[in-house]
Amino acid sequence: MRPILLRRLRTAAGVLTGGLTALVELPLVALCGLWLLATWPWPRQAPGGGAPRATRPPYAAAARLAAVERTRMTYFYGSELAPPPVGPRSLRYLALRWAVGVLGGAVLLSALIGALYGSTLLWVWFVARDANPAVITGSALAGLFLLFLSVQGVDGVAALDNHLAHRFLGPSPADLLQRRIGELSATRAGVVAAVHDERRRIERDLHDGVQQRLVVLGMLLGRARRTAAADPAKSEELLRQAHEQAQLTLTDLREVAWRVYPAALDDAGLREALEALAERAELPVRIDYALAEPLPEAVRTVAYFTVSEAVTNAIKHSSATLVTVRLTRDATMARVSIEDDGTGGANPAGGGLLGLARRVAALDGRLTVSSPPGGPTAVTAELPCA
Repeated sequence: MRPILLRRLRTAAGVLTGGLTALVELPLVALCGLWLLATWPWPRQAPGGGAPRATRPPYAAAARLAAVERTRMTYFYGSELAPPPVGPRSLRYLALRWAVGVLGGAVLLSALIGALYGSTLLWVWFVARDANPAVITGSALAGLFLLFLSVQGVDGVAALDNHLAHRFLGPSPADLLQRRIGELSATRAGVVAAVHDERRRIERDLHDGVQQRLVVLGMLLGRARRTAAADPAKSEELLRQAHEQAQLTLTDLREVAWRVYPAALDDAGLREALEALAERAELPVRIDYALAEPLPEAVRTVAYFTVSEAVTNAIKHSSATLVTVRLTRDATMARVSIEDDGTGGANPAGGGLLGLARRVAALDGRLTVSSPPGGPTAVTAELPCA
């Protein structure tokens, strides 16, 4: 309930501010129109191309005021608009925008009148002792109805304001679609690269760890087999060493499997998987788990590997003594923050962090890294859940 109320109040503040800017836009549009009318006989194009010098001042003024409107809508509505061009488009935009601002002011004035009439049941009896109850009740109901319509009208004015700005300033729906296609193409390429890097990492783990131990195990068993008849004691010692190598090989296999995908993530959940990760780490890891509800499967997986990679980097490169992991969530976004007290200087373009950024981008999330020289290093992943 509170987020909805805050959003409506923010929208109403944006409409109110737009009504105030309309008081500036109307005279500016009139002055710019008179200026352009007075300079109409002048050449339509400068010798070097572009707008003639006589028409530049009104277009520049319109672009500056349109930039103010862009800032207003970005702050109050969360709109994503292109910078206003210095040219006729900005002036045409303001020529229509002032009317939307006046409409918004009228809607807010209607809401105020409705609220005043709707509240008469609470205060009118103290002002007019002989007031007619039927008339007062009817006025209050009419005021509440007007207030309801005005509240809905505020959203309509905000939507019209947004539509008009996108129509004249951009980006247009086609531009947004093209941008989204570019983002998806880049994300797809990043996912392919991340999968390739992960395959190479698994191959290195198997080649440098498990494969080498299997070679040693095979050599020990071969020597034990050859010396079994001539020297049973030595053969027994070789078998004991082979047994130790087999146990170490199993441990390495479990480590590789855990880094590929921990079974605890599906069996017990994200919290237990992170606690197991903290227990296996070579330095203290403190988990601050503040998620009331479980995350979607894809988000849960990316959150786990974000923590895993960040903790691994802290162990290998930062000389940290403590890593703090915090997980929080609001209505639409889960945030995973990993901070260590190490020496800092982490490179966001490095292999590990770059792979994490690609994982996060695949979910339309965002990864930020703050690691000044001397520390601390903070890695934050914002993952959409809605």
